Amino acid sequence: QVQLVESGGGLVQAGGSLRLSCAASGGAFSTGTMAWFRQAPGKEREFVAAISRSGSNTDYADSVKGRFTISRDAAKNTMYLQMNSLKPEDTAVYYCSRSQYYYGRAKGLYDYWGQGTQVTVSS
Repeated sequence: QVQLVESGGGLVQAGGSLRLSCAASGGAFSTGTMAWFRQAPGKEREFVAAISRSGSNTDYADSVKGRFTISRDAAKNTMYLQMNSLKPEDTAVYYCSRSQYYYGRAKGLYDYWGQGTQVTVSS
């Protein structure tokens, strides 16, 4: 049973930066795609970024491309999301997720999820 725990959220001013972490345990971290999704109040959960099992392939939503960077450290069983130039519209609960076989943006194909961490960007 894979367990995912996010950390690093908080309150930041527009233009600031945060780094989210997702620590994985209980399973083979290195065998799956890892991804970040986010959900703002009253909105559907949306794709943010994904990284392949090897770390050699990454994908970003257009809204965060050039501002966010996803990475993973197999030795630490941890995935990261470096968020720069934050905007108020980035305010959401951020979730990390894992899929053993799928690499892509469809949230329904990710089988493990963390509990989420709140990111609030003030204007």
